[in-house]
Amino acid sequence: MEKAKVYFTDFRTRVGVSQGLKLQKLCRAAGIDHIDFEGKFVAIKMHFGELGNFAYLRPNYVRAVADLIRKLGGKPFLTDCNTLYPGSRKNAIDHLSCAEINGFNSVTTGCQIIIADGLRGTDDVEVPVVNGE
Repeated sequence: MEKAKVYFTDFRTRVGVSQGLKLQKLCRAAGIDHIDFEGKFVAIKMHFGELGNFAYLRPNYVRAVADLIRKLGGKPFLTDCNTLYPGSRKNAIDHLSCAEINGFNSVTTGCQIIIADGLRGTDDVEVPVVNGE
């Protein structure tokens, strides 16, 4: 297997070059321009963070990626699944409230949020994997 390329950038900015623009440039360097997004729904898998912690990406980074996907013809939306453990993301209603409190909404991110496994976290589909475990 070929080693994966790793791309990175620092946090330094200058007038006219924000961290969001640097993230878009990084996505382009990684090859996002070669993906056919035209007219397609594009899920951006997120972790909206638990209530009271700060261990999640800021919404403005998500906005930079969503805006780039939109420029490339896609229809981005944010998604995550409910948790199996009790907490602030155990069902879609609490999950969406947690996302909102942590700053994720259509204004800050430029796209809607859809909880992938439904209202109670039970909407799933088994996908067979050939020769898989």
